[in-house]
Amino acid sequence: MVDLTTSNFDMKSQRINLLKLATLISLLLIVSAIAFSWLTKSKPQNNEININDSVINPTENENTISKRDSIVNYGKELLGTPYVEAGSDTNGFDCSGFVYYVFKHFRIEVPRSSPQYENFGKEVPIENVKKGDILVFLSPTNNTVIGHLGIVTNPKGMESDFIHSTSGREMKVVITSLKVEGYKRRFVKAISVIN
Repeated sequence: MVDLTTSNFDMKSQRINLLKLATLISLLLIVSAIAFSWLTKSKPQNNEININDSVINPTENENTISKRDSIVNYGKELLGTPYVEAGSDTNGFDCSGFVYYVFKHFRIEVPRSSPQYENFGKEVPIENVKKGDILVFLSPTNNTVIGHLGIVTNPKGMESDFIHSTSGREMKVVITSLKVEGYKRRFVKAISVIN
């Protein structure tokens, strides 16, 4: 004999579970529809990002930022290249030859000789330097003329790191901190040549 009470109970339980499942699915669909509607209404156009009702277009600075990083990374590929007086290629660099070579790779025209940087570029307060800016120093042998250059690799104001070709003890392309006394004392200015 079949127990109809158990069968009816199982069928009612299945109906209740199906009803609960249908309700849950309906709620998920409603929430998804509301979220989709909200996202498509407030979505900025043209890769813009909306933050606190301010619209930012990252493509405006994207090229400048990547160019700065590329300049620094390219310079770092030349670490260890020997210092050669008047050198401006991978056989050896002097300080201005190194800066000239790196920027020339990115089709940015800069002077070939360090004294020409006295009135060149857009001066930047040292607190605002960025990667790829150029640091200008007095000559180690004549404190009245520009005589050394480097490219900022890690901007930290007067403690920024820079890559340069040194005629000092290392006699090669190295990264140095601006807080090193010999460079801090001879520091003249920072300039930007990147648009």
